[in-house]
Amino acid sequence: MLYAFGFERVGVVVSDLYFIDPHPSPGQETPERGVRLELRVLEPGELTGTIYAARPITVGRPLWRVDLLQDADAAPRTFDRTHHHPDFNGWDPCPRVFVDELTRDPLAWLSGKLTNAAQLLKETGIAPDDITAADADALRTAAPEIVDTVRRLLERVWSGELGRPPAQAGPDATGVRVSWL
Repeated sequence: MLYAFGFERVGVVVSDLYFIDPHPSPGQETPERGVRLELRVLEPGELTGTIYAARPITVGRPLWRVDLLQDADAAPRTFDRTHHHPDFNGWDPCPRVFVDELTRDPLAWLSGKLTNAAQLLKETGIAPDDITAADADALRTAAPEIVDTVRRLLERVWSGELGRPPAQAGPDATGVRVSWL
């Protein structure tokens, strides 16, 4: 399941996730499941066709990521693998950053980040040019809806409806089952 929230130059995409890390950290060898949220650059394309044609929109490079993950075998609301990636090197995230507040109350932590773009810019590798004042205002306004979407996706992961393992777990499987991200 994929949800997308688009603003002027950035957007937020949210999806369920099932992840098998090919190089897990000690104590994190089991699969993970949960919800991934990414702040991404939006790139409008050129109109093709008439003035009535739909404009292509590309969900471009990632700026910031939050993974509300837990051991796939753990009870709901464990959040033992919940982390964020405050920076990206191109399309690749920096190493996982675990924060006590994020693990303790992930939705409140996430809401705090989305409602304070200036602070988010200070804490991450996001260039000030990437988020306009209009984007920051829109992100702040949409934060309750985005956080509610994350909460609803988490509930569906915990019920077993989403965040399920890949259908094929053989040597050709990627280890990631995600609807879109």
